[in-house]
Amino acid sequence: MNATSSTVQIKGLRDSLLVALTGETWEENQSALLTQIDERASFFQGARLVLDIGTQALGVDEMVQLRDLLSERGISLWAVLSESPKTEKTAQLLGLATRLSNKPRVEEKRPSAEPVGEDAALFLSKTLRSGTRIEYPGNVVIFGDVNPGAEVVAEGNVIVWGRVRGVIHAGAKGNRQAIICALDLSATQLRIADEVSATLKPQKNPRPEVASINKDGRLQAELWQPG
Repeated sequence: MNATSSTVQIKGLRDSLLVALTGETWEENQSALLTQIDERASFFQGARLVLDIGTQALGVDEMVQLRDLLSERGISLWAVLSESPKTEKTAQLLGLATRLSNKPRVEEKRPSAEPVGEDAALFLSKTLRSGTRIEYPGNVVIFGDVNPGAEVVAEGNVIVWGRVRGVIHAGAKGNRQAIICALDLSATQLRIADEVSATLKPQKNPRPEVASINKDGRLQAELWQPG
């Protein structure tokens, strides 16, 4: 076992990966984690990460840098566990979970054995809170907010009549024509098919936007003008 693998300990949870970092410094931990990810890219691709960093104290800049580096690799930083009050506060400021529920909520639309058409849609009239994961093999329409720590995965489009602060994945089975629409699109991560966005910062004066894959094959957001 090399130094990197002994520093990074991985455990599979119900719907995420728990990664414990045991190095003496944050620089050592971050380097070891990224090395593991780069060496096992297919294993980590699309993962939702729960990071346990023990007593190490991280500020906003350090955590934002890590979140961005993970996002570039197609990984969503969902929660940070730490015994440090500073780290816990930082994680909360960034909308990350700092506790693991014994029974994380997972909501699914209907039994997977029942096929749905491409126009089928799941309508939800509520705010999705941290720890909620919605999966649906069609379109998803939400009348409410998607809070930090919440996740929506759809094979079709995702339309949110509210604010998005969590993770949205449209076209989950490879549909690059799928779109994501919201009144305030400041997500932790947006994903359409296999294209992943960088973290979007909250806007002072948010306007409705629609995210799609452009002609260059990149995920972009522009003003949403229904009609």
